Amino acid sequence: MAKRMLSEFESYDLLKQYGVPVPEHAIVKTAAEASKVAEKIGFPVVMKIHSPQIIHKSDAGGVIVSISTKQAAEEAFNKIVANAKAYNPEAEIKGVIVEQQAAPGLELIIGGKTDPAFGKVLTFGIGGTLVELMKDVTLRILPVSEEEIRQMVREIHSYPMIQGYRGAKPRDEETLVKVMWAINCFFAENTNVVEFDINPVRLYESGACIVDARIFVDDEAVEKTAKERPFVPIEYFTPRSVAVIGASSEPKKMGYAVMHNLLHFPGQLYPVNNKRPEVQGLKAYPSILDIPNPVDMAVITVPAKHVPSVVEECGQKGVVMVVIITAGFKEMGEGGKALEDRVIEIAKRYGTRIIGPNCLGMIIPPKGIDTTYVHESPKPGNIAFISQSGAIVNTVVDWSIRQDIGFSVVVSVGNQADLNFIDYLRFVERDPKTKGIILYIEEIQDGKTFMKVVSEVSKTKPVVAIKSGSSAKGQQAASSHTGSLSGSYDVYMEAFRESGVIPVHTLTGTFQVAEMLATPKGYPRGKRAVVITNAGGFAVLSSDYAERYGIDLISLPPKVLKELNDLLPDFWNKNNPIDLLGDANEKRFEQTFSTLAKYQDCWDIAFVVGFPNLVIGSEQLANQITRFSEKTENMIVGTLLGGDSMERGRKVLKENGIPTFEELDFTFRVMGRILWQRFR
Repeated sequence: MAKRMLSEFESYDLLKQYGVPVPEHAIVKTAAEASKVAEKIGFPVVMKIHSPQIIHKSDAGGVIVSISTKQAAEEAFNKIVANAKAYNPEAEIKGVIVEQQAAPGLELIIGGKTDPAFGKVLTFGIGGTLVELMKDVTLRILPVSEEEIRQMVREIHSYPMIQGYRGAKPRDEETLVKVMWAINCFFAENTNVVEFDINPVRLYESGACIVDARIFVDDEAVEKTAKERPFVPIEYFTPRSVAVIGASSEPKKMGYAVMHNLLHFPGQLYPVNNKRPEVQGLKAYPSILDIPNPVDMAVITVPAKHVPSVVEECGQKGVVMVVIITAGFKEMGEGGKALEDRVIEIAKRYGTRIIGPNCLGMIIPPKGIDTTYVHESPKPGNIAFISQSGAIVNTVVDWSIRQDIGFSVVVSVGNQADLNFIDYLRFVERDPKTKGIILYIEEIQDGKTFMKVVSEVSKTKPVVAIKSGSSAKGQQAASSHTGSLSGSYDVYMEAFRESGVIPVHTLTGTFQVAEMLATPKGYPRGKRAVVITNAGGFAVLSSDYAERYGIDLISLPPKVLKELNDLLPDFWNKNNPIDLLGDANEKRFEQTFSTLAKYQDCWDIAFVVGFPNLVIGSEQLANQITRFSEKTENMIVGTLLGGDSMERGRKVLKENGIPTFEELDFTFRVMGRILWQRFR
């Protein structure tokens, strides 16, 4: 049976089995029956239309509240039925629900949805008629613990209303947690329940009661679970010999660019072209089968229709890794998908693994491997970049050269017909050159396996992600409030948080975060920060940015203040940020840094903010920051504001593995993203 909504009556009965407090209720078919049942339940009552086709009952005029007499119950029955028929003449009216009217209380929503990538998601927030206006919700991907449910309750912005706001008595938080736990168990244990809204849940000073419930079931639903995926041998990614199939000497062809970028490959390189005896100065072969020596990797640039036969030959040759640059597969529709399926079936038969198709390829700068058609190969470095967009890889590589950023690995994943994010994450996890990982993600198919793997990888190497799209289309298609409130993008953000992935919203930001965390000190150990600067204005801005991005500027302990008072001019600000004043020389910075290093147990991060001036040059300041970093295990972050005059100092910091920035807001924003992940 296709996805369908349970009646409110069915929903109440199902929830009652899990101990969820539901109102006394009954379904009536006539006005006379309505008056009798209402009297039995006890006035006041609420009456609601009972129709599978009418989801939003209030919009249809299908809800009447505060009915306090038998005659009013009869009138309400007739009015509800008439309104429903006018609203949707095609709707099947199964009767009217009469239920006990719950006393007014704080209105909350508890909901659930099934995300296509990550499975079941539990949502909680402010409910009632304000649910979509306020959008004050939080969510968790199942399974969740009772402690996580307690955290959910406390992290919505409106939590003070539960605690007791402006003289109001506190609400029954313990009962709320128990109700949410019961609802979580109901959702987790019923595979066929794919989406639900319980809105509102009314919370009182003592106790709680649900007032409305919409539950959607799909008897064909399958529970999402993490799958085991065998490791791809690391040597598959680091070939000793590469063949370019479709290699060309014509500069406008893809096969030319790929071949050109592989000319500096230190292993054996074989052009394959059935029309030319030589390509770009190297002997060419009509087929990969004609190459007399073993081939570890093949890069395919021929038209899509020829790819199956070429992969067949690669399999016969014993090639273990094939990079298919060619487009024209599943991204083009059903015909392309059939062609892609055929390619994968052939590859599986021979045990050949596929990167792509429809991808830019793979670059491993430390090994001199570049199977792409980028304009210029990037420098070696310690950042792995795995992207679902070839165009973004092209742009980032070009930008990285000017920014002096190097890579350990760059992969354009393409259609992920065979190898996917999971395989590349496992590869860079084992790659000794990789110290930090950046992901550009458009969509993940197997979210549960992704979360399992990336949570393991992020324990040893920082993983930073930029996720495109907020899935507005998916939100429009949602059946319930929950579906529209917790869109796909929000679920990705929660999946990242649970898995140790740091989400960043700009490409520049992802590299700043990854480079910061790839330094020897890695993650900061806490949120407590000090700021040291020689500019009063930037001290004030630092306070603003720290508060905005969730960084705790500590109050300086008396012992630290005492020592700084002995060192600094009488008119220093005696506060954090520590303003050393515009005439601060190298010695003043050195003495301040030494004091802070001595008391490093009271802070976790030190931000040093410098600007162009004649008293202390950027290189002098950078050298003092470097010595400061050597005296402490805590994270030191440099922000050298200004233009070219500060460049020498930035270079010194970078050479010594100290994170450095050129813009103050960006410094705190990047650190805020890291702390959000580690200490939320």
